Amino acid sequence: MPSVKTEERHEKAIGLDVAHPAMALRILASGQQAAAKAVDGAIESIAAAAAIASDVLSSGGKLAYAGAGSSGLMAMADALELPGTYGIAHDKVVVLLAGGAASLVDLAGGYEDDIELARNDVRNAGIGKGDCLIAVSASGSTPYALAALDEARSCGARVIAMANNPGAQLFADAEVSILLQTPPEVVSGSTRMGAGTAQKIAFNMFSTLVGIQLGHVYDGHMVNLKADNIKLRGRAVRIVSDIAGVSATEAGHHLNTASGSVKIAILLAAGAGTVAAAQVALAASRQNLRKALKGLAAQG
Repeated sequence: MPSVKTEERHEKAIGLDVAHPAMALRILASGQQAAAKAVDGAIESIAAAAAIASDVLSSGGKLAYAGAGSSGLMAMADALELPGTYGIAHDKVVVLLAGGAASLVDLAGGYEDDIELARNDVRNAGIGKGDCLIAVSASGSTPYALAALDEARSCGARVIAMANNPGAQLFADAEVSILLQTPPEVVSGSTRMGAGTAQKIAFNMFSTLVGIQLGHVYDGHMVNLKADNIKLRGRAVRIVSDIAGVSATEAGHHLNTASGSVKIAILLAAGAGTVAAAQVALAASRQNLRKALKGLAAQG
């Protein structure tokens, strides 16, 4: 039986409940910082996971996240950001949180033990061949996460596992395993803390690399963002202005012509004669803006 590090007692936790508040907070901060460092050992596996996910999404498949409790919340937070940040279609990103909407009101623990709920959630989401599911569990033994991964794999989907314990059961049948070997929690077993912090960082890295590999990042700019509020419209103008080297006024004009598409607006500013020509350039480059700009420059 593998050691369950996420359930062990932290060496600095003795007397925590009677410590001076500032000292308690320093211990908590130190625990979070140590947990964050666990991501360094998972770089290669996160890269491998992102390669699978970007391949699936570029081929028209769905990316599903599955988890329970606080791990499920970390997964959901990452999934919900993808459409707005990188313009990935909502129907291509699936969130399987044990208990669904009810867990957003009361994060009851019982849902995480429901194997049939997990299998039904995967089936009802239509996850199968050509799709990818990433299941997350701090312990690596959560029944909901295990069943979701198993069901997705049996349906032909590619599967990725993320857990915080070495030798986690969740890794057994995963194509890629992301081990975030965090130290024991300062409050023993409270994996919303260190384990959750490491998961959040790993998910941030995973989804950002997916966006990069899909061609939705250019020199640190999110060039496929959905500009659906005042702040994001202003950001879109700044992105076009910065990359294309034009004024904010001209950038705004191109964005209007491009119906809000940052990539199209940049290509228009770079010399694409029409929206249709910009769309052809993007299609030829598989939506990669840098490649599309190079192709445009080569033409004229």
